[in-house]
Amino acid sequence: MADEQIQAHAGAPSTPPVLWPQALVGAGVLLVGAGLAFGAIGISSQAGYGGVGPNFMPWLVSVVLMLCGAWMLWEVRTGGFRQLDEAPGAAHGHWAAFVWVSAGLLVNAALITTIGFILGCTLCYVLAVQGLRRAAGQSGVSQPRTWGIDILTGALISAPVFWMFTQFLAINLPGLTNTGWL
Repeated sequence: MADEQIQAHAGAPSTPPVLWPQALVGAGVLLVGAGLAFGAIGISSQAGYGGVGPNFMPWLVSVVLMLCGAWMLWEVRTGGFRQLDEAPGAAHGHWAAFVWVSAGLLVNAALITTIGFILGCTLCYVLAVQGLRRAAGQSGVSQPRTWGIDILTGALISAPVFWMFTQFLAINLPGLTNTGWL
């Protein structure tokens, strides 16, 4: 009896992964893409001077999301996400990183009209990068030098974007001053 159990256990694969959460994520991504496509139906398709209408980007994003959702469901059907166990925090997610990134997005949305696009996006970048650094287990995330580099990088990314939109494309973004440069 014991030999039969050992032989049965030796040939048996390890515990199969629980795939329904992965299937829910894939279905959710597919539904978000379908919802975005449904919303894009109501956007005018009249092309501007560039030959691309205002509905191009929503359609592009919806198609890409639906492809990603379908791919995720295919992955689940063929055995699940294969390297999920190797990622840090993969078993339960990295909630602290989620909080940092979410805080960056929410703070940006709440303050962009008060502190302007450049400072709001810089703050969003800094908080999101801090969360991602912590999730990756990087050392020195709380050192002033790391914060300084993140602030500088965020400003170097957001300032040219702001200037491109306000100065060259004449699109109004919230600024800290009325000059169009900050």
